[in-house]
Amino acid sequence: MTTPDLHDELDGEFARAGHSSNLVNVAPRHLGSWRFNDEPRTLRIAGVREFNRNLFEMLDQAETPAEAADAFENYVHAAFNIDPEQRDRSGARRRFRSSYMRLLRGWGYDANSPEGAVIKGWVESRFGLLPTHHKQQMNAASVDAWTTYVAEKMSTRFHDNSIYAQLDLLYEFCQWRMRRFVPGKTHVTLFRGTNECDDANLVQRIDRRTVVMRFNNVVSFTEDRDTAGCFGDHILEARVPAVKILFFNTLLPHHPLKAEGEYLVIGGEYRVVASYH
Repeated sequence: MTTPDLHDELDGEFARAGHSSNLVNVAPRHLGSWRFNDEPRTLRIAGVREFNRNLFEMLDQAETPAEAADAFENYVHAAFNIDPEQRDRSGARRRFRSSYMRLLRGWGYDANSPEGAVIKGWVESRFGLLPTHHKQQMNAASVDAWTTYVAEKMSTRFHDNSIYAQLDLLYEFCQWRMRRFVPGKTHVTLFRGTNECDDANLVQRIDRRTVVMRFNNVVSFTEDRDTAGCFGDHILEARVPAVKILFFNTLLPHHPLKAEGEYLVIGGEYRVVASYH
C-alpha cells in the first residue's frame, strides 16, 4: 500500500473546498461557499454540549453577558487547570499549560505565528476547511509551506492541555451568547482592511464593487470601518453569518484583541463590497 503524495492529496477540488468530512452538520464544500453565508444553518461541534452539560446549565442561569462570561471562564479554567499566574500553591513556577487565551494573544500579535497555526488547525479539524495562507500562499504546489504549517499546528508546546477542546468550548460559548442575548440576529456586517486585492483570492466578480473572495479558513474582521482602514487602503465589507463567528470583542471582559474590536471568523468564500479608504 502506497502513501499518497502531499501534492496529489492537495490537488484539484480538494484544495479549494477542504476535507470530505468535519465535526459539524454541514459538508465542508457547502460550508465554505458564499451560498451558505446567504442561508446559514446552525452549526454544532459534535459532542461539545453533551460532554459539558454543567457549563451550559450554568450559562442558562446567567442574566447578563458579564455573568455568562464569568461562568465560562470559571468553568474552563477549572476544567483545564488554567492558572493565570502559572504557579502552584507553594508559589514555585510550574510547567506552562497552554490555553485559548494564549492562542488569542499570539494571533493578535501575528496571524502567521505558531499560535495562528493552531487556530487554523482547529478550524481544519472541526469545520473541514483548509487554510489558504500561513506565512505564504498555500496551494497544491507549496509543499514546504504545508510542512511548516503542519509542524506548527501540531507543536507539543500547545497540545499539552486539550487545546482543541478549549477552542470547542470558546466557539460554542460564543454561539450560545449570541443566541441568548441577541436572538434572531443571523448576520453581522464586518469590515476588513487590506492592500492585497489581487486575483489570487478572487472567485467571481459580480459588479464593479461586489466580488466573491476566498479568505483563509479563519480570518480577522472588525466591526468598525475606520479601524479596518488602518490595515489597508481597500476596505472589504462582508455580511458574516453569526454561526461563523468564533470570537468577538465583547465576548469576554479581558482579552488581547480589544484594541481593534476584532472578530475571529470562520473563513471560506465571502461576497464582499470593496471600496477605497
